[in-house]
Amino acid sequence: MKQKIILSILALVCFCTIYAQTYNGNAYRKSVTPTKNVIVMIPDGTSMGVVSAARWYQIYNKLGGENLAIDPYFCGTVKTFSSNAPIGDSAPTTSAYMTGMPQQTGNVAIYPPADPEKDLVTVDPEMAYQPLATILEAARIEKNKATGLVVTVEFPHATPADCAAHHYNRGKYKQIAPQMAHQNLDVMFGGGVSIITDDIKQHFQNKNIAYYANDINAFRRHNEGKVWSLWCDNQMPYDIDHDKSEIPSLQEMTEKALNLLSKNENGFFLMVEGSKVDWVAHANDAVGCITEFLAFDKAVASVMEFAKKDGNTTVIILPDHGNSGFTIGRRDLPSYDKASIHQLFANVSKYKRTAEGMERILLKEKPENFKKVIKEYTNIDITDEELKQLIESENYKPQNYMKVSDGKNMIAKLVEFMNKRTYFGFTTGGHTGEEVFLAAYHPQGDIPTGMNTNVEINHYLSDALGLEKRLPELTQEIFAKHTDVFEGLKYSIDKSDPDFPVLIIKKGKKKLEIPAFKSVAYLNKKEIELGSVTVYIKRNDTFYLPKELKNKF
Repeated sequence: MKQKIILSILALVCFCTIYAQTYNGNAYRKSVTPTKNVIVMIPDGTSMGVVSAARWYQIYNKLGGENLAIDPYFCGTVKTFSSNAPIGDSAPTTSAYMTGMPQQTGNVAIYPPADPEKDLVTVDPEMAYQPLATILEAARIEKNKATGLVVTVEFPHATPADCAAHHYNRGKYKQIAPQMAHQNLDVMFGGGVSIITDDIKQHFQNKNIAYYANDINAFRRHNEGKVWSLWCDNQMPYDIDHDKSEIPSLQEMTEKALNLLSKNENGFFLMVEGSKVDWVAHANDAVGCITEFLAFDKAVASVMEFAKKDGNTTVIILPDHGNSGFTIGRRDLPSYDKASIHQLFANVSKYKRTAEGMERILLKEKPENFKKVIKEYTNIDITDEELKQLIESENYKPQNYMKVSDGKNMIAKLVEFMNKRTYFGFTTGGHTGEEVFLAAYHPQGDIPTGMNTNVEINHYLSDALGLEKRLPELTQEIFAKHTDVFEGLKYSIDKSDPDFPVLIIKKGKKKLEIPAFKSVAYLNKKEIELGSVTVYIKRNDTFYLPKELKNKF
């Protein structure tokens, strides 16, 4: 027994050493005064060129002065990367912010499998697919804080999932969505009505969590208790494309979240994502990039107003990665350095819809009306050749939003027509590997400065929350392997529903049934709360669950 305890301690030390490693840089490494509330704001896929263009657009259109709301808080940069690649995907990059461990493309808050020839960090192959505790989970479990997520994409999309779920494949919404529901979030605002199952609705009912679908009036009336309020079957429309009387802005959802979460006497953790800056950058849509970031910046203004008034709130604002190589200026434009602000921003300022918003309108019109409608919404007089190209385009939206700029669909053609009448350029339709900006606020001025890695951002968030129990230790407690927890006992895995297997443990007259991707178990058919989600990893046929479950026998 003594030998087994010693081996367990050594394994934990090894785990913590590898998982909690830090990286060189001029980096955050100083004491941080913990605050009651911690807010992370992520404008997904936002390169610095987008920020600059948004600022000049605001100046040109006299939308609110010389500066953006975020401007006073810039303090450094972040080297954001995957465990085995400098250019990151949203899933592994935000996972690194949330867990402290870089991960591979597609990974949602799990330890990455080793890739020895490409790994940029030390990766222990024995730990592959281990779910990793997140900042959100630590805030709820260790500090008893309220938790919330505000996004404009479907709720189980990569960035929000990174905060509240665990899987090796970001696309497995069927397994990610119930985990997020079983986190018992105090607030979840975003898209994804079609993803809510009857089982999730039943869980909401059991836990007294209000659920509203496409109901802005109910959303606005809600003033007490936990709530999920979702719009649209999947993602919400771009800010410039939708009616705010039917679908709220990111700013309104953020303000509502702050109002609800701040009622918790222990404070809260909130992640706000300007989700679709990334999507519109993939499409190379310049006006979309600018207006989506400005919508995010309005949410920043609301958060900063709250934080300064509250006096006990830390705010970190940073993208998860760059996207598209957006530039003000393009190689085919002569004398770009002599171009006036009017030349640079007059045309784009006349665009009243993104290309996706324009497509949605045009697909309801007869081709003979295309010229008139495009003139109305963009002030562009398209040529006969451009009209022909639109009529001949494949009028569909690609299944993969990351590939919009690659296709010959109507969105791609509209983007081409709109952009060539501006001074903006793009290098790619995908993610880019440059460092991203860092902005921060702390009531005592304890902010990270200089260049920080994504891992160091996680350490800062842990300090700001005042976590005595660090994430590697919490991981060991809530995500232990079932083979270790129930060693010596008789157990089996019922895979009659392959998407949602059930772990079954028997001892005498006791029978414990633990369904995957939920936060409940059944002891002799009686429901018991686990306090955290149970994760099943198909690739190693392993359940990860609370270590304390062994005490049930």
